[in-house]
Amino acid sequence: MKEPTDTLSVVVEREMPYPPEKIWRALTFPHLMQEWLMKNDFKPLVDHRFNFRADWGTVDCQVLALEPNRTLSYTWAAFDLKSVVTWTLTPTGSGTHLRMEQSGFRPDQQQAYQGAKGGWRHFFSTLGQVLARTE
Repeated sequence: MKEPTDTLSVVVEREMPYPPEKIWRALTFPHLMQEWLMKNDFKPLVDHRFNFRADWGTVDCQVLALEPNRTLSYTWAAFDLKSVVTWTLTPTGSGTHLRMEQSGFRPDQQQAYQGAKGGWRHFFSTLGQVLARTE
């Protein structure tokens, strides 16, 4: 029997025809992040506090962990949502398996959960476009 404190996660996974180093740059260079995600003041340093800014508001974040070209994790707090976004890059024969998990949605946060499910799919598609045109 599940406890009522169980939280939901949004997971999006894609095979990308690019090396991990190229995807890592798109995940950690502020000017590239702005192109596919949101305006930000990100720095790839553990404990660095930063935010994403969009027309609808601000997301407060803090870097929890990073291992270049492999994994990046940061908090994602907006409105009353407190969650964690974790990116995992796994090299494959033809590029990189990219996995994003946003965890920490409470069962009563269905609107935020459904919004994140659609939002991350959109962000992934835009990320693909950015990767296709950057060196």
